[in-house]
Amino acid sequence: MGIRALSEPNVTTSEEGEEGAAPAAPKAGKKKLLIIVAAIVLLLLAGGGAAFFLLGGKSDPKAEAAKAEAAKAEAAKHGGGEEGVKFVDIPAMVVNIRSPDGAARFLKVHVMLVPGTMKDDAIKAGLPLVLDAYQPFLRELRPEDLAGSAAVFRVKEELLVRTTGALGEGSVKDVLIEDLVQQ
Repeated sequence: MGIRALSEPNVTTSEEGEEGAAPAAPKAGKKKLLIIVAAIVLLLLAGGGAAFFLLGGKSDPKAEAAKAEAAKAEAAKHGGGEEGVKFVDIPAMVVNIRSPDGAARFLKVHVMLVPGTMKDDAIKAGLPLVLDAYQPFLRELRPEDLAGSAAVFRVKEELLVRTTGALGEGSVKDVLIEDLVQQ
């Protein structure tokens, strides 16, 4: 056996080969471990970011107070004071509109008024005057007058002018269009 071990140099070389392969295995293992750790860290960061955006992160109390003050200022601007914005609802109106081909066309309009210097009760008392001012304007509209994105703006401005004419200057700050449906 002793002679045989001396005559077989391959056995010792294979042991050296294993020893030579052993340092290469930890390098590959370290790379895999590093990649796995990096992937886990990225997943944790992505999950944390998603949770922050979906659940809404806590903001600075000073920023929250500033937002509340801005909301109160906006409410006061629209005549709502501390309680919030008050609106005067005008019942929905359905009027027939002019069409070039003579076909029956209808327009449904539902608006709300934002009071100015006038109280809500005084505006409600003057609603028949407002409706009477709206009717001729709405009946003279054509379908092409209501086409496009600027049509709602034009209708809104004209309704505000007619409301101001019926109730007086500064009585209403704005006219809000809830529905404007053409059939």
